[in-house]
Amino acid sequence: MNPTFFPRLCLLIAALLAPLLAAPEKWATSIDAFVKADAAHPPAKGGVVFVGSSTIVKWTTLEKDFPGLPIIKRGFGGSLLSDSVFYADRIVIPYAPRTVVVYAGENDLQAGSTAAEVHALFRAFVAKVHAALPKTRIVFIGLKPSPSRAKIHDKVQAANALIAADCAKDERLRFVDIWNAMLDAKGGLRPDIFVSDQLHLNAAGYAILTPLVAAQLR
Repeated sequence: MNPTFFPRLCLLIAALLAPLLAAPEKWATSIDAFVKADAAHPPAKGGVVFVGSSTIVKWTTLEKDFPGLPIIKRGFGGSLLSDSVFYADRIVIPYAPRTVVVYAGENDLQAGSTAAEVHALFRAFVAKVHAALPKTRIVFIGLKPSPSRAKIHDKVQAANALIAADCAKDERLRFVDIWNAMLDAKGGLRPDIFVSDQLHLNAAGYAILTPLVAAQLR
């Protein structure tokens, strides 16, 4: 098989899926604000971009948690993984980052996407970034066991497994498995590491997440 076939297929998937699933008009203000800030103060090339949904947005201690790293925070709202694919050419690729850290896909599953569809979007994101920046490392933070979304946990775990399998095959990809670390000793959910909505992490939740991500940024 032609070695360029798979990357080209993933780019085709990105081109087809992202406009259909993303909501570009919903995030136009946020993305335009990032671009405006970049024009005024361009981030240095070779940084570490954190992109994705509210888990990134609400990570208010991000810079402090990763001291010494040139962090570029580009999370936006309750976005979908398809949105990150759609906007990668505006808020990821221009920075020529050495590493991209992604948390997205949980909202897609909640909205009705299947694990296979989220997996396809991850592949599309990877293909889009690597088409422009073939040496950039991509770190995918595994989707978390949010108590308020217990009904989709089977889909979440299935998506995690598919993405983790891809990451194991490519030295440029890393999967951060956070699932078991966010359960109690008996394998039960931990409401204490989430805020009152039981969806977003509190400080204790981020304290679990931080060292797991840091281990993949060395």
